[in-house]
Amino acid sequence: MYPFKKSAAILLSLLVISCGDKKTAKNTLADTLANKADLAGQTTPTSTKTILVFGDSLTAGYGLDDPSDAFPGVIKAKIDSLKLPYAVINSGVSGETSAGGLSRIDWVLKQKPDIFLLELGANDGLRGNSVAQTITNLQAIIDKVKAKYPDAKIILLGMQVPPSMGQQYVNDFKKMYPDLAAKNHIGLVPFLLENVGGITKLNQADGIHPNPTGAKIVAENVWKVLQPELH
Repeated sequence: MYPFKKSAAILLSLLVISCGDKKTAKNTLADTLANKADLAGQTTPTSTKTILVFGDSLTAGYGLDDPSDAFPGVIKAKIDSLKLPYAVINSGVSGETSAGGLSRIDWVLKQKPDIFLLELGANDGLRGNSVAQTITNLQAIIDKVKAKYPDAKIILLGMQVPPSMGQQYVNDFKKMYPDLAAKNHIGLVPFLLENVGGITKLNQADGIHPNPTGAKIVAENVWKVLQPELH
């Protein structure tokens, strides 16, 4: 269960507001690509492999002054420090739902990923969307990645919803990620915000989105699963 310290109802309202406003979100994919004509135009040396992080505000780095402070940027810094032959592309859009992700995945896949990190579903849960529909959308995204790039490794980044959503919904939502990972034989980070969610000093003023310190812990949660795939 998500370790919220504040009132679940207040926390839920904050997240829906902060994640749902794409116009005010910082560090979105649109911002990142503002001066680029097309994602397909992003090229890396042929010897460099690509890690594509596909997600919502947690990926985009909502509220952070520097995009490199978001967990994909922290992972990039770690990879660079180790001199590993991987580029990291942050394809996060604040406010994104699984349906929104499905609608843009074909465009994003113009860039070939060697490793695809899928971080979506949290906004579905906080809006009370059908878990069954979220599963359908996430499965469709996974299917598209596999169909176009069958050799790409996929890692699913799990999330949880607050107890105010009701125990059955909470349980079904939490179960969704390991079930999808098992069905598709892909990697899984069980809970992206492990040791960060609900901890005031690790989050921004909204109490929800990680601050730079929290993002480093989030990156470590991902790194534990990602690192063995880097070779």
